[in-house]
Amino acid sequence: MRLGSLLAHAWLYPAPSSLGLLATFGSLSGLALAIQIVTGVFLSMHYNSGVGSAFDSVEHIMRDVRGGAFLRYLHANGASFFFLNIYIHMARSVFYQSFLKNSYAWFVGLGIFLGTMASAFIGYVLPWGQMSFWGATVITNLFSVIPGVGETLVA
Repeated sequence: MRLGSLLAHAWLYPAPSSLGLLATFGSLSGLALAIQIVTGVFLSMHYNSGVGSAFDSVEHIMRDVRGGAFLRYLHANGASFFFLNIYIHMARSVFYQSFLKNSYAWFVGLGIFLGTMASAFIGYVLPWGQMSFWGATVITNLFSVIPGVGETLVA
């Protein structure tokens, strides 16, 4: 089936008239996540996770791998695009108060959001550079404000 006929076929499906631009940010988040997964898999083919060689492997990707710099920048900027879409998607839910109608979906979404934040943090630390170290220090020290167990978590 050709793409034109596929789009024409999809155009015939009924949709509510109240569907606007803000309804697309959930699917845009899915598209951004797919781009993140694909670029992450290709970048991981040349990444070495050793403490002494991780930064050098990132430099190898940037300098020696054909299209490596493009993939790395697409992956880094794609992460920002992904989180921007997620924030707009969540803001739409807060604005329309849809979390009151289906709180189970809201809490599942918050769990997915926290999981993506954790995986983004791990990805930020992968190059083992100075920015990664200090970023990890700042983020982990945020847990020290939890009463009772915060200091134990950070130590």
